[in-house]
Parts: sequence; structure tokens; C-alpha cells
Amino acid sequence: MTKFNDIWEIAIDAHGLITSAEARALGISNHELVEYARRGKLERVGHGVYRLVRRVPEDADSYALAVKMAGPGAYLYGESVMALLGLVPTDPSRVFVATPRRVRRSLPRGVRVVRVPGGEPGTVYDGIPSQKVALAIRSAESVVGRTRLLEAAREGRRLGYVRSGELEALEEEYGYGKET
Repeated sequence: MTKFNDIWEIAIDAHGLITSAEARALGISNHELVEYARRGKLERVGHGVYRLVRRVPEDADSYALAVKMAGPGAYLYGESVMALLGLVPTDPSRVFVATPRRVRRSLPRGVRVVRVPGGEPGTVYDGIPSQKVALAIRSAESVVGRTRLLEAAREGRRLGYVRSGELEALEEEYGYGKET
């Protein structure tokens, strides 16, 4: 197997993305990544982040890219988790990413970083480290109205992302049956 096949194996399940740290773990140097980019096999999309050139784009690619570019330990956060899963419509120009570390690198326009010291992704949705839906709903309270939060919770329950007890707690918090 060639080194590029190793890259392909990792990146294909990660929305076509691989970081230089992931490549290093495979025994692939930064110089080799740059060479693959020069040959047109990879595209450098940010500091230490590369994307496969020959790959069919997916709807969730922008979310995966935002998380990868925010660095180690980053995960999809708040309303962006709900948007990824199609629970409620949200502003597609903003992607919320949480990270336990300070992010100094330049990120794509629209990526909003929320620093959550000690925070960790609760799960993985569509190959993207993410906050669990019930927590994402609570995290989005300041930017999403209560009615939409309840809709997201109910849709999340219907799709299996929210457990019954979590739905009941969210309905109680956001005023089930009350005008919101």
C-alpha cells in the first residue's frame, strides 16, 4: 500500500480531510503532504489541514472543515449540531465550534469558536466530533428561540438523537404547552 492510500483511508471517512498530525501518525511528513498538494492529489485548505481533490462533496463538509481547522479537541457545538442533523433551520453562514484550547490560527469566515475549558465532544455525528443533541439544544438557547428549541428536541427524539427522558426535561425547561 502506498502512503497516499493510507491518507485516502483516513480522509475518505473524514469528509476528505486529513491533518498534518494525522498524517504524521501514519509516518507521512509535512514535506510529503506538500508534494501531494503540488501534484494535485491534495488541496491545502488551512494551517495543517488538507483535503482530497478527487472526492464528491457532501452537505456536511463545511462542518467537518470547521472542526478540523479549529484543531485538536474541537467539536461541533450548539445550533450547528442541530443544523448538521436537520433538526431545525439555522443560519448556514455560521458554524459554531467548541474547543478546550485557544485557537490562534486563521479560520474560515463564519466559523465561531466557543472556548469550553475541559469540554469534550460527547459523540460523533456523520464522522464529525459533536456535542450531544440535548446539550447542543441547551447551548443554543441564546441564539435560537424556545419554540425552535422545542421543535429541535422533538425532531431529535423522533430521529433517535434525543432520549425520552431528555425530551421531557427539555420540554419542561422550555415550557411545553405554553406560548413561547
